[in-house]
Amino acid sequence: MLLYPGMTALDLVGPQALLAGIAAGGLHLVARTAGPVTSDTGLALVAGDSFETCPRDLDVLFVPGGDGTPAQMRDPDTLAFLRDRAARAGWITSVCTGSLILGAAGLLRGYRATSHWCVRDRVLPRLGAIPVDERVVFDGNRVTAAGISAGLDFALALSARLAGSEAARTSQLVAEYAPAPPFAAGTPGMAGPAITARARAILGPLIDGADAAAAEAKITGP
Repeated sequence: MLLYPGMTALDLVGPQALLAGIAAGGLHLVARTAGPVTSDTGLALVAGDSFETCPRDLDVLFVPGGDGTPAQMRDPDTLAFLRDRAARAGWITSVCTGSLILGAAGLLRGYRATSHWCVRDRVLPRLGAIPVDERVVFDGNRVTAAGISAGLDFALALSARLAGSEAARTSQLVAEYAPAPPFAAGTPGMAGPAITARARAILGPLIDGADAAAAEAKITGP
């Protein structure tokens, strides 16, 4: 699981909590260099491995999203690391705008994929991906999830593929994951135009930054 400055912690922590139980001690948090990595809200997570010490052959390669996405889309070392590990990984996965980082590495060209709603339809096609408005999208060995909270759905869906549906359902119960949000505002369609406009204003720098980084990536279409 990749860590980088400006990631959204929940993109990673939710899936990590659910996948750790089936990883048999083999779950690695990886960053350019080992040590603390600060998220986009200031919460620090600790990478136990660097790009150099991360195992070469992985069952799952995972990338979170966050405000730091555009910088990672432009970072040659991160993109080279992802291309190298993806060449042998069983599953190549992401949550939220992590799919844009995979896309900038050329790893979603021709694949159906999703991302956070604010960039899904605008930026994914510039990276050669086919945008899909779904919570979790499987296409071959690529698995992408929508924004932040979709990481929990992603982890359960992937757990079912890796360890069976009974294990995944048990993890869901242990986590008491039974969503009942106090508001119906989790998608633009539910939230309505006014709330969507407020959210889009907050997300504006991420949208524009990701769009510009995608243009620089020069990934051809599917």
